[in-house]
Amino acid sequence: MDVSIPAIGTQHTRRVPVAVRWVCRAGVMRAMAALVPVLVAPLAATPAAEPCRIEIRERGSGWPVPLVELRTTHQVRLVSDNAGVVALDLPEVMGVDSWFDVRGHGYGVPADGFGNRGVRLVPRPGETLRVEVERTIVARRLGRLTGAGLFAEDERTGHAPTVREPPGVFGCDSVQVATHRGRLHWAWGDTTVPHYPLGVFDTTGGTTPLRPLTVAEPPLRLPFALFTDGASRPRGICPMPGPGPTWIGGMVSLPDKAGVERLVASYVKIRDTLVGYEAGLCIWDDDAATFRPHRVVWEKSAAAPEPPPLPDGHAVRWRDDAGDEQVLFGNPLPFLACAATLAAWEDPAAWRRLDAQPTIPAPDGRPVTPHRGSIAWNGFRGRWITVFTERFGKPSAFGEVWYAEAAAPTGPWGGAVKVLSHDNYSFYNPRLHPELTDPAGPVVVFEGTYSTMFAANPPPTPRYDYNQVLYRLDLDDPALVAGRPAAD
Repeated sequence: MDVSIPAIGTQHTRRVPVAVRWVCRAGVMRAMAALVPVLVAPLAATPAAEPCRIEIRERGSGWPVPLVELRTTHQVRLVSDNAGVVALDLPEVMGVDSWFDVRGHGYGVPADGFGNRGVRLVPRPGETLRVEVERTIVARRLGRLTGAGLFAEDERTGHAPTVREPPGVFGCDSVQVATHRGRLHWAWGDTTVPHYPLGVFDTTGGTTPLRPLTVAEPPLRLPFALFTDGASRPRGICPMPGPGPTWIGGMVSLPDKAGVERLVASYVKIRDTLVGYEAGLCIWDDDAATFRPHRVVWEKSAAAPEPPPLPDGHAVRWRDDAGDEQVLFGNPLPFLACAATLAAWEDPAAWRRLDAQPTIPAPDGRPVTPHRGSIAWNGFRGRWITVFTERFGKPSAFGEVWYAEAAAPTGPWGGAVKVLSHDNYSFYNPRLHPELTDPAGPVVVFEGTYSTMFAANPPPTPRYDYNQVLYRLDLDDPALVAGRPAAD
């Protein structure tokens, strides 16, 4: 049997025996098989180059500095992790004298004659380089608390992690913290997860030991034990009925009539563009590890378009002049109080409204308007302290953080000092953590949500965006002393 094939360049048909056809095909296949190893072998035999390890360190202390960006002249962005490390593996800059802009929200290098702030490095595979940055803010950045890849850059340079971070969390909104039955309970708002751009919208949570931070220095990692579902993924812990996200506030542990500690919080249901339509109270079910609805306090209507004051914000305990223990709720400054019992907390008739100070004067007399924040008693200062984000501050509308003091939690507050600033980025809902440091010591720490929200469309910082970042304040810092009243 013959097979007809067209002859190239002619209208005629040639007759080629089938045997010849298969011999030709076999020869081509043998030739290709011989060629493939030649093409593939060099690629397979070339090992991946080790990254160059770049360590970002604070000048003077030598501390690692997280969240410092190195940017090449062709706009590749590299960001230091909680170890202050950047793993550089760009082949086009290896062995090449290369410029890197240095940007660090309060950490940087001096400008050159053209106003450029950066460093020139010659990266090489497997080598370690160091970049020293100067701190221009009062607060000292300790690191990121939530999200994934806390030490990803350090691990890429061959350093094995000492503790594995909880899986399944890429981003967490604002935090609530309360001491309850021998553990610290943590709760976060909307949470970003790996498997879809959306996430968990009814509050995630976890616990740590009472003192999870042994020293307030970087590198930073807290041992969170998250509440998870059957697939070991973070789950919502406040599944209140109704559509939309559930946000909680005012989380605190209070004794019931039998003296049993009960973890409680207020909640609000959200729909549309961050609009609340229901608010109420919820109580933690220790067996199921979830909040249960307790009572609805407000439902949006024409007659009640806004919720009444609730035990919301952040809760702190305080003994009044009569020696009675109270719980104050504020965000940042107290606006509501009740006796430190479950019975008082669940009874709106027992709530006492407070007039929160609308502005806090800076040392130059300029009034600073708080947006969100928290207060705490500080034994070292013998005073109440607060950190708060300024409403419509500069250069970032909601990224400028201030510190102030008062003799009483209800004020008057004064001597506000800016301790943290951001370059077109938000840092909202800062929360003081007196439970993480020595209550009588000169060091306090606070965290906040680092996010592009409410900023002028900055590029999101990889891994850090929409996560909690922890800072340290040294209360004997001259910058804070300068803001205190003359009587101090």
